[in-house]
Amino acid sequence: MALTKETLDWMQNAFRIEAECLNGLFERFDAQSYEQAVELLKDAPRIGTCGCGHSGIACMHFAHLLCCVERPARFISPAEAVHGATGFLQEGDVMVFVSRGGKTKELLPILDICHKRGVKVITVTENKDSALAQGADVVLAQYVNRETDRHNDQGTTSTTSVCAIFHALQAGLIEATGYAKEQFGVVHPGGAVGERLTGSMGADR
Repeated sequence: MALTKETLDWMQNAFRIEAECLNGLFERFDAQSYEQAVELLKDAPRIGTCGCGHSGIACMHFAHLLCCVERPARFISPAEAVHGATGFLQEGDVMVFVSRGGKTKELLPILDICHKRGVKVITVTENKDSALAQGADVVLAQYVNRETDRHNDQGTTSTTSVCAIFHALQAGLIEATGYAKEQFGVVHPGGAVGERLTGSMGADR
């Protein structure tokens, strides 16, 4: 059965909506905040990431990106965090929280633990007046125009927004640490990326 024109329009709108979101993020880029965040991440012995729902999935992605550039990181489930998992973080480490509204109740007790343990906090949120923002060392402003579905419900554009922020941070970390392609080839020898990296390194020798 062929899709209706209205359905196809909504599918195409998804690209337009998310492109507008990324443009909005670019216009709101605050160099000082991003510089502070990169400095914290660069110097942190360990990094935790934490969020609920789609934000949590984006945090898992960021933890993996950090590991790929040899920044020791892990996603800490909000459910496990208050049952001992925050023991992963020590004084001087960094926790990255994501909460669009800045009021995710599952994250607030974890914020308190971070303060008690001397863990630095980076918060990604739209709400700079929220508890998670006010309790952070660095706040990175999220921007979401709307979600891509008709009802403006699913965490689609908001997830893209968070991932774009994380991608900017990892690009900054690569520059700030001087992380080299050869290093990445050692920790990522698998898959097509690994083949390309190891092949190009072999050609350079």
